[in-house]
Amino acid sequence: VQVVESGGGLVQRGGSLRLSCAASGIIMRAYGTAWYRQAPDQSREWVGNIEQSGITNYASPVKGRFTISRDDAENKVYLQMNDLQPEDTAVYHCQTRVGYSDYWGQGTQVTVSS
Repeated sequence: VQVVESGGGLVQRGGSLRLSCAASGIIMRAYGTAWYRQAPDQSREWVGNIEQSGITNYASPVKGRFTISRDDAENKVYLQMNDLQPEDTAVYHCQTRVGYSDYWGQGTQVTVSS
């Protein structure tokens, strides 16, 4: 299983970005997928997840601004980020769990300027 994130970049405060997570070797709708982020000199933080059922959950700092969705035809999971703030600056990682194994992507950098 290989997980690859894309879509990061530099955006101004209040802007939007959409991150993509693609996993080869599995059908993503059969498993849950989570997004995490890690800012410099900080520990990894859970951002949110989408369950196999499609139910989504979000961390308090992003609730109402971020939306996780899944495109079964494209076999991808997305993280739509709106009203981005400088404190959202981090490397964003996608993680999927298959059985007892967790698979992570290399991450994509999101930088929000003030």
